[in-house]
Amino acid sequence: MAPQLWLLRHGEAVPHDSKPDHERELTPRGRTQAELAGAALAKLGLEFAACYTSPKLRALETARLACRSLNVEPSVARSLAGRFDREDALELLSVHGADDRVLAVGHEPTFSQVVHDFTGSRLDFKKGGVAGLRAERAGGELLVLLRPRELEAIAG
Repeated sequence: MAPQLWLLRHGEAVPHDSKPDHERELTPRGRTQAELAGAALAKLGLEFAACYTSPKLRALETARLACRSLNVEPSVARSLAGRFDREDALELLSVHGADDRVLAVGHEPTFSQVVHDFTGSRLDFKKGGVAGLRAERAGGELLVLLRPRELEAIAG
């Protein structure tokens, strides 16, 4: 087995021109997206060994809201704020076991590029969406892509 990396893109945030990028908070819709993502992952019975989040406010808020349903405390990983890539993902996974699931909360376009680098898949990663993949040094496998409306349906 290989560890699973679950990527949660932050929820909808206030506009880019409203304040500095690292201070942009979630909108009410973004808060709902984050809560629903956590509830849906919990309803699917997924347990996470860890949650890592970008320190940017919108991602940090998303992680905190989602993790309320997941019984895990988010930890800040600075690599998720910038040019997060395949090597950064492997670094996050390196301290976990082969059967562990790790949740990372961050941003586009890096998340869809990480999925592509592991699996060859191209995807449209929506705000508040989730992608789960099995990640190995030599490659990976896309397990699931869940858009916000699918997460809402799962969460009930």
